[in-house]
Amino acid sequence: MFSVKKPQDEWGCDKKNLTSKDPEFPSFWGLVNSAWNLCSVGKRQSPVNIETSHMIFDPFLTPLRINTGGRKVSGTMYNTGRHVSLRLDKEHLVNISGGPMTYSHRLEEIRLHFGSEDTQGSEHLLNGQAFSGEVQLIHYNHELYTNVTEAAKSPNGLVVVSIFIKVSDSSNPFLNRMLNRDTITRITYKNDAYLLQGLNIEELYPETSSFITYDGSMTIPPCYETASWIIMNKPVYITRMQMHSLRLLSQNQPSQIFLSMSDNFRPVQPLNNRCIRTNINFSLQGKDCPNNRAQKLQYRVNEWLLK
Repeated sequence: MFSVKKPQDEWGCDKKNLTSKDPEFPSFWGLVNSAWNLCSVGKRQSPVNIETSHMIFDPFLTPLRINTGGRKVSGTMYNTGRHVSLRLDKEHLVNISGGPMTYSHRLEEIRLHFGSEDTQGSEHLLNGQAFSGEVQLIHYNHELYTNVTEAAKSPNGLVVVSIFIKVSDSSNPFLNRMLNRDTITRITYKNDAYLLQGLNIEELYPETSSFITYDGSMTIPPCYETASWIIMNKPVYITRMQMHSLRLLSQNQPSQIFLSMSDNFRPVQPLNNRCIRTNINFSLQGKDCPNNRAQKLQYRVNEWLLK
């Protein structure tokens, strides 16, 4: 989404060396820069903790539709100092529609969050539980806006598809292209970049049409509240070696001290009575969502993302 050298990539903190009282800690984002005010005072901030017992079944949520035009794509993978970021070229476009979207949205960037331990790393939590990582596919509304920068500031601007990452013996084929040793070692240090070609975006998605969705914000400053989040019902997998390779990526350049990029997640934010909807219909019992067209569902945590 952002150029490696733009100011937006200079936010954040090294969680190993900062405390919650440090002015660069995420809870201070809105105080250290007036342009980031929403990070502190916004009422629709992301990420959030998803309580499955409070999710709402919405029968009007249709499956996601991914349009690649039948073509593979290319993109440049960056070490921004805060994330692994894959930014697609403009030759072959990938659009997404359906779900909670009224408009078609265009894929701009794929971003990875991950932890220093397998028990943390995802930005969103599920019943208070974190996952080892989270893939975020950032799309902008290309029907209303000319680029992602304009869309990020505007209503109905962004859609972020989020997929939890778990460590396993096997690897998702798309992530395997990004995280195999020959590739990931090309972006060890901040501002390193490496071109990847022949990527099939559809390979990144888990085999499910189920998801949950809510209205929120971007999870980096300036925290604009223009993002609809779509969290897929199944995780994707990477190997233990690939997770280890991610943890060996540095926040800094070669001449500076090594600081692992891991734990690059924002803490969860208050839900503030937002409605978390899902297209999974386990039960139709309960009270209506505020939009009067969806119903509360009962849900068991062991049926969600734990396989």
